[in-house]
Amino acid sequence: MTRQRKRVVVLISGRGSNMAALIEAAKEGAYPAEIVGVVTDNPGAEGLKIAEANGLPTETLARTDFPNRPAHEAALEETLRGFDAEIVALAGYMRLLSPAFVGRWAGKLLNIHPALLPCFTGLDTHRRALEAGVRVHGCTVHFVTAAMDDGPIVAQAAVPVLVGDDEASLSARVLKAEHRLYPMALALVCRDEASMTGNGTVFALPGTEHNPRILVSPAFSDAIQNVEDLARFTP
Repeated sequence: MTRQRKRVVVLISGRGSNMAALIEAAKEGAYPAEIVGVVTDNPGAEGLKIAEANGLPTETLARTDFPNRPAHEAALEETLRGFDAEIVALAGYMRLLSPAFVGRWAGKLLNIHPALLPCFTGLDTHRRALEAGVRVHGCTVHFVTAAMDDGPIVAQAAVPVLVGDDEASLSARVLKAEHRLYPMALALVCRDEASMTGNGTVFALPGTEHNPRILVSPAFSDAIQNVEDLARFTP
């Protein structure tokens, strides 16, 4: 019996490159997610053109069209319900969601962040990584919780920081990893092989029949997985 694909709506605010990676992954018949719509808070988001070129319905909910955040989120909620969304993937969505909204979608909201969380939350992650002198940088896919960039980690990809790197070169290296990592992490969630439980992520991966549910702490030291490691768990 073929498992039904999960219905995923992607939220963007800008160029939508990670959205494009998810769209491409979902074109494969065996991929467990179907991208059913794209929503943005920015009428000028470049990603809208990508979505439309791929035949996806889009919805623009400009912040300036609403008197406050509750009104904006109510419209967003209605839009997601209209798409029958099962999973919501934030892909460069630049607005913080309220604790009430996040609570209603707990375990069904994913985000990708351009750093190895919990390091470098927030903005300007590549500049801050270079200023800190770290030798390893990367990206993280995590479940969204009320605190910014603080939800349980699903997967991480690490890249080296090379001598002579500037923000542009480091950003490009991390972005390439993002485009591989996000589709893999979304697939894990849509196959119910990664789920949020409390403040952690529980994995039920193929080949772990004798210990099928493994609690993985969201702590940085326990959660780093590069793309090659994660690929071992992706059929």
